[in-house]
Amino acid sequence: MKNSKEHAQRLQRLYRELKRAYPGVERAVHEDPVEALICGIIHERMNESAAQRAFRDITRAFVDWNDLRVSRVEEVAEALGRKSAGCRATALALTTALRGIFDDQHRISLVNLKKLGKRPARQGLEKIEGVSRFVVNYCLLTSLEAHAVPLTEEMVDYLRRQQIIDPAANDEEIESFLLRHVAAKNAYEFYALLRRESEALKVVRGSNKGRSHPKGKNNGRKGC
Repeated sequence: MKNSKEHAQRLQRLYRELKRAYPGVERAVHEDPVEALICGIIHERMNESAAQRAFRDITRAFVDWNDLRVSRVEEVAEALGRKSAGCRATALALTTALRGIFDDQHRISLVNLKKLGKRPARQGLEKIEGVSRFVVNYCLLTSLEAHAVPLTEEMVDYLRRQQIIDPAANDEEIESFLLRHVAAKNAYEFYALLRRESEALKVVRGSNKGRSHPKGKNNGRKGC
């Protein structure tokens, strides 16, 4: 990445500002990798609060993950609480991923990934149909104790607007840059802070108000 040293300095400055703006981040930890995968799929297209509600709703609407697997996309989309195209895409990704896991494992389980190294675990997740880079990284970070920083489109856009990353950098270059400059022990906190700020900025921009630096307060929520 061009001007890597300058971008790294801006990144560390942003991280300090975000920690002041949103103190007290509580880390989301999933003992079950399948649960982490499902949370990741939901979080990819919804903001934090909507994703948490959606996860609660589907756990109430379906008996278990196998019940979710065999359900129609329309039923899952309705259980998620919306009938938008994005919600339908989330429902389709959920059922596709769960069916892929079942076809491979003959059950809804990814517990075998915990016995593998980080690289084989990533490769195993990447083979699941319907699973994106964001979902893979979310699962690695929250369930498999791997060094990863999941990024939504809004988060990447925010980093570009703040000139934290090279505008021409691709996904792999952005990911590699962040992993070099955000320590593994700070990866979840950085992800959560950046996500909250990018979502807050999106709301403010939608109301035609300017915002040039992070500010806000902790809402006390724990991630899905």
